[in-house]
Amino acid sequence: MNIPILAQLGGLGETARATGETFGFNLWIFLSQIISFTIVALLLRRFAYKPILAVLEERRQKIAEGLHDAEKRKQELEEAEQRKREIIADANVAAQKMIEDARESAAIVGERKQQEAIAAAEQIVAKAREASAIEHERTMLELKRELGRLVVDTTAKVTGKVLNSDDQRRLQEEATRQMAS
Repeated sequence: MNIPILAQLGGLGETARATGETFGFNLWIFLSQIISFTIVALLLRRFAYKPILAVLEERRQKIAEGLHDAEKRKQELEEAEQRKREIIADANVAAQKMIEDARESAAIVGERKQQEAIAAAEQIVAKAREASAIEHERTMLELKRELGRLVVDTTAKVTGKVLNSDDQRRLQEEATRQMAS
């Protein structure tokens, strides 16, 4: 059984050799080309392929770092936004408190000013009453004097006698006493 396979291989080998001679195949040139290709492949692997792979790996790491940094920046931005919201909320609370304090202060100041105005009005009314009382007293004094003078004049005309200053003073005092009672 092995013999027919070898016979077939021998025939195949003969066909291959004939085809190689037809196309100008040379075993030594073929082997030298294989050795040259292997040397070039090893040199390319060592001086071109590995550095290119190293550059590609370095770029891949930079891209990964960039993605990581971008994710980190995104997280920091979200934290900053959250802090901003908290600060704004705190500022709003503080502003509301300040507004409430200002309203309370305004109410207190308004109440105080109102009380001061009431006190000032009461003082004005008191002064007006005092001035009115003084004016009333002065008017009453004038009336008393005028009444005394009229009594003296009337008495002098009725009696026909010229009254001296003592008589005039006495009549005025008597008229004033009667008016006071």
